[in-house]
Amino acid sequence: MNVWRLQEIARQSPFKTPFSTANCEPAKAVAEGDSCEFGSAHYFALCGLGGVISCGLTHTMVVPLDLVKCRIQVDPVKYKSVFQGFKVTLAEDGITGLSRGWAPTFFGYSMQGLCKFGLYEVFKVFYSNILGEENSYLWRTTLYLAASASAEFFADIALSPMEAAKVRIQTMPGYANTLREALPKMMKDEGMTAFYKGLVPLWMRQIPYTMMKFACFERTLELLYKYVVPKPRADCTKGEQLIVTFAAGYIAGVFCAIVSHPADTVVSKLNQEKGATAVDVAKKLGFAGLWKGLMPRIVMIGTLTAAQWFIYDAVKVWLRMPRPPPPEMPESLKKKLAGKQA
Repeated sequence: MNVWRLQEIARQSPFKTPFSTANCEPAKAVAEGDSCEFGSAHYFALCGLGGVISCGLTHTMVVPLDLVKCRIQVDPVKYKSVFQGFKVTLAEDGITGLSRGWAPTFFGYSMQGLCKFGLYEVFKVFYSNILGEENSYLWRTTLYLAASASAEFFADIALSPMEAAKVRIQTMPGYANTLREALPKMMKDEGMTAFYKGLVPLWMRQIPYTMMKFACFERTLELLYKYVVPKPRADCTKGEQLIVTFAAGYIAGVFCAIVSHPADTVVSKLNQEKGATAVDVAKKLGFAGLWKGLMPRIVMIGTLTAAQWFIYDAVKVWLRMPRPPPPEMPESLKKKLAGKQA
C-alpha cells in the first residue's frame, strides 16, 4: 500500500475526529495550530519518531532493574529477590555492572518503538476506514486490539536480534561485555538462528502486552475524562492532559506486566540455553517458575508504560501534532438508538 493510498484512507477515517459527524466533512490540509495533517505521511513519520524517543529512552533508563529481573528468572537460586539481585550484582560487577546490556536495549527498543507507535497509528486509521464511523465506535476496543497486534507483529521482528544479544550479555557471564562483542559471536556460534530463535516467544510476550497496553490505555483514558477529571478535556491545559495520560498509562502498564510475564520468563531463559525450545523451557520452569520476578516487572513495566505514553504524548504536543480527543458516539448512531427506544 503506497503513501498516497494511506493518506486517502486517513482523510476518510473516523479517527480524524473520533466517532463524530465532523468526520463526514471534507478534510482541511492542516488544522490551525497543527504542524501536519492527521493521517498524512508526515503525521505517521512523527508518530514513529515519538515511539523511538519514548521506547528507546525509557527502556534504557530501567536497564539495572531489567538486568536483575532477567537474572532472577534464569537463576532464582543465586538471585532470590530484587534486593539480593542488586546486592550480588554490585558485589561481583560493581556499579558499572548494572548497565550491562544498555546498548542492545537502546537500539532494539528504539526500533521497536518506531514500529509499535508508528504502525499502530497507521493500522488504527486503516481498520477504522474498513469498519466505518459507527462500527469504529461500537467496536473501538476490538479496533485498538487489532491495530496494536498488527503493529507489534512487525515491531518484534525489529526487536528480536537486539533482545537476544541483551539477554546473553546480562545473563551469561563471560559471554560478551558489549554489543560489538555479542553480535559477531552469536553469528559465528549459531548463525542467523541466534537472532530469531526467540521471535515466537517474543511474539507471545509482546503481542498480548501491546494489545493490553494500547487497548487498556485508550479505554482508561476515555473513562478518566468521563468519570474522574472534573472538567472536559478541551478545558484542560496541555500539562493537565499529560498528567491524565501518565495515570492511564500506569494503569495499563500493571495489566500489561501480568498478561505478558510468563512469556517474558521463557524468552529470558530461552536465549540463555542453546538448542532449547520455548516448550522445553516452559516445562522445565513449571507454573511457579514462569512467574518468578513478577513484582519487579510490575514496577518496571508500570513505570515504563506510563512514561512511554507521557513522552509520546509530550512529543505530539512539542511537535504540534493533531491530538484527537477520546471517542464520542456519532450523531447518526445516537439517532438510530433514539429511534429504537421510541
